[in-house]
Amino acid sequence: MILYCYHKGINLKCLFQALLCGVIVMRPEDPLLFLQEKLREIMEKGTDAVLWYLCIDPSLHPKLKRISETHLDTLLGVDAQLMTEELCTKARNFYSRNLMKLYFGEWIKYNLLKKNKRKKSEQKMALAVVHYNNQILKTVIQKWNMWVRIHKEKIALAASRLQDIFNKIHLRAVLKLWRAEAHSSSKTNAYFANLTKESQKGFSDSGGLTLKHKTYRFPEKALLQIFRYVNLVDLARCAQVSQTWMKLTENSSLWSDINFSSVKHKVQDKIVVNILQKRRPCVLRLNLRGCYSLHWPSFKSISECRNLQDLNLSECQGLNDESMRLISEGCRSLLYLNLSYTNITNGTLQLLSRNFPNLQYLSLAHCRKFTDKGLQYLGTGTGCHKLIYLDLSGCIQISVDGFRNIANGCSGIQDLLINEMPNLTDRCIQALVEKCRQITSVMFLDSPHLSDTTFEALTKCKLVKVRIEGNNQTTDLSFKMMSKCCPYIRHIHFAGCQKITDAGLKMISQLKYILVLNMADCLRISDRGVKPFVRGSSGAKLRELNLANCIHVTDASVKEIAQRCHQLTYLNLHHCENVTDAGIEALGNMLSVISIDLSGTCISDEGLRALGRHGKITQLSLLECKNISDTGIQAFCKGTKHLEYCHVSCCHQLTDEAVKALAFHCHKLTSVSIAGCPKMTDACIQYLATSCHYLHFLDISGCINLTDKALKCLWKGCKQLQMLKMLYCRNITKRAVLKYTAKLEQHDYSDADPPSWFGYDRDGNTPSPKSTSENLLEQIPPNAK
Repeated sequence: MILYCYHKGINLKCLFQALLCGVIVMRPEDPLLFLQEKLREIMEKGTDAVLWYLCIDPSLHPKLKRISETHLDTLLGVDAQLMTEELCTKARNFYSRNLMKLYFGEWIKYNLLKKNKRKKSEQKMALAVVHYNNQILKTVIQKWNMWVRIHKEKIALAASRLQDIFNKIHLRAVLKLWRAEAHSSSKTNAYFANLTKESQKGFSDSGGLTLKHKTYRFPEKALLQIFRYVNLVDLARCAQVSQTWMKLTENSSLWSDINFSSVKHKVQDKIVVNILQKRRPCVLRLNLRGCYSLHWPSFKSISECRNLQDLNLSECQGLNDESMRLISEGCRSLLYLNLSYTNITNGTLQLLSRNFPNLQYLSLAHCRKFTDKGLQYLGTGTGCHKLIYLDLSGCIQISVDGFRNIANGCSGIQDLLINEMPNLTDRCIQALVEKCRQITSVMFLDSPHLSDTTFEALTKCKLVKVRIEGNNQTTDLSFKMMSKCCPYIRHIHFAGCQKITDAGLKMISQLKYILVLNMADCLRISDRGVKPFVRGSSGAKLRELNLANCIHVTDASVKEIAQRCHQLTYLNLHHCENVTDAGIEALGNMLSVISIDLSGTCISDEGLRALGRHGKITQLSLLECKNISDTGIQAFCKGTKHLEYCHVSCCHQLTDEAVKALAFHCHKLTSVSIAGCPKMTDACIQYLATSCHYLHFLDISGCINLTDKALKCLWKGCKQLQMLKMLYCRNITKRAVLKYTAKLEQHDYSDADPPSWFGYDRDGNTPSPKSTSENLLEQIPPNAK
C-alpha cells in the first residue's frame, strides 16, 4: 500500500498526518484496522476524491455551505473548498472595513475639496475688497490731486504778483541807493582830487569830508544781535542812550557769555562783583583772561554762578589754591577750565579731581608750580575721568612718571597739546599712549628731542591731526608710518622739520582725506615732492597748503597746484624765491583761493594784475616784494572788492597812490601794514581814515615821512582801530601819541632811526649794494672780523 502511494505520487507525510488527525479525533477502537480501511478506500477512489475530513466520523463533520467550484477556483485558485461561518464573518467584516475606509477616504476628499473652494472664495472676496478700497482711494487721490494743483496754481499766481510788487519796490530802493552812492562817490572823488592838490601844502584843521549818518529805529531782535558783539564798556554806554536800550541791555541772553578780557586793563574787583551778582543765574561762559588785578572778592562772586560751564582764568595773577577752592565748591557744572599762566599747585589739581566730575577741557599751560604728584590726583579722584582735551604746554617740570599718571586717570583724552617743552622725550609720549588710545589730535611745537619713535607709538591711536614744529629728529619714516597706520588723517603740520624730504611727501600722497598740509621751512622740499602729492588722492580735497621758505619750489609746482587743487582756500608761498609771474598767473584762475601769501617772491605788476581778475581774495601778503609798484596795486584793487587783509611792508616803490587805490576800492579793510615803505606821507593815512571805517590793525613802522597830522586823521576817521604800530617814526612826537592813541588797546611807538634791515637810511634813501655790505661789515665786532 505504501508502494502504491509512492507509485501514485501521493505525499505520504500529508497522508499520514490526515490519517493521524482522523485517528486522534475519532479515537477508533482499532486504529490499525481503521487506517487500513481508509487506505484501501483511497486506493479504490483515488487521490482526487480525498477530502480533508475523510478520516473524521460523519457525525462529527462541521456544517458547511458548499460554494460553487467555479467561484472557488476563480477566487482562491484551488479546487472545491468549504467555508465556515467564522470565515464568512471575517470576510464580511473585512469587506465592511474596506468599504468604510473607501467611503471615509472619499468623504475626506470631498470635505477637503469644499474647504479649498471656501478658502478660494474667501481669497477672491479679500482681493475684491482690496480692489474696491483701491478704487475708492484712487478716486479720492485724484480729486485731492486736482484740488492741490488748483491750490498751487492760486499760490503761484499770488506769489508771482507779490514778486512783481517786491521787484518794483526793490528796484526803486536799488535805484535810490545807487543814486545816493553815485552822489557820495562823486563827492569822494572830488575830495580825493582836492587832497592830491593840497598834499604839498598840508592839511587844514577844518578841511575834511563830513559824513552825516541817519539814525534808524531798529527792531529789538536786531539790536540784541548787535549788542552781542559789543564789549562790556560799550554795552554800558548803550544802556545810557535811552530807556529802550537800557531795557534791552538787561536781557539775559546778552549776559550768558561775559568777556572781561576785552577790557582787562580796566577791570577791577568791584566791577566784576557788581556784574556777576546781578547776572549769576544766567552766566554760562566767563572769560577773565589777562585780568591781573582780580582778587578774592571776584573769585567769591564766580563761585556763586552755579550754572557756569566755561571758565577762563588764564593769566589771572591773583588766582591761587584758595581761590580755586571757592570756585570748586560752587561751580560743579564746569565743562571747560583754562588755568594757563597761573600760580596753581598740586592742591588745585586735587580739587579738580574731587569736585569737577564733568570736566572735559582743561588747560594747565605754563603752570610751573605743580608736580607729578599733582597729576597723580587726576587719576585717583572721582573727577577728570571725562577729559578729552588737555593742554600741558610749557610745563617743563613734568617727567615720565607724570605722563604715566595722566594715562592712568585720563584714558579718554582726544586732543593733546604739549608745546614749548624742550625736555619732552619719546619715553614721555610712550608712557602716555600706553593707555590713552583715543588720541586724535596732537601738537608738539618746539619739542626738538622727539623722534620717529614718538610717531611709531602714536600710530596705535586714531590720529586725525598732527602738528610739530622745529624738530630735526623726525624723518620721512614718520610719514611712512602715517601713510600705513593713519588712513583718516586730515591735518599734517610739520613746519621746520629739516629732515623731511620729497620722499616723505610721496609716501603720504596715497592718503585720501588730507585737508591741511603745512611744510613751511622744510628746505629739502621741491617740485619732486609737491607735484606727486598734489596729483595724489588728497590733491582735489586740499583746503590749506603752506610751503613758506621752501626755496626749491618753482612755477611748475604752482601750476600743478592751480590745475589740481580745486578746493584750495589758503596758499602760502612766503619766500619761495623761484616763483614768478608765470606761476602766479595760473593762480588767477583758482576761484576757491581767498587767502594768499606771496611775500618774498618775484611777483611783479603783471602777476598782481592777473590776481586782480580773481575778484574773491580777502587776504593778501606781499612783504618784501620789491618788483611791485603803484600800478600793480591799482590794477589788483580794481578787480577786488572784498579785500580785508593787506600787508605790503618793505615794498620800497609804493607811494600814497597805492594806499589811495586800496582805500577807494576796498572799504572792508580791517588790517593794513605799510611798514618799511619810506615814500608814504600823511596823505595815505588821510585816505584810509576817510574810507576804511572798519580798520582794526595798522602798522606804519618805518614810514619816516608821517607826522602828527596822520594820528589826528586816524583819531577822527578810524573809530574801530585797536592796534597801531609806529616804530621808527621819527617825525611823530610822543605828545601826539599820548593824545590820540589813549583809547587804543595796544600801540607801539619809537622815534628812533629805521634799522639797516629796512633797506633805507633815515632820509629814505636806498643805499647801493656796495655801501650796504660796508655798513654790515662795520656792525661786525673786531674780534669776529
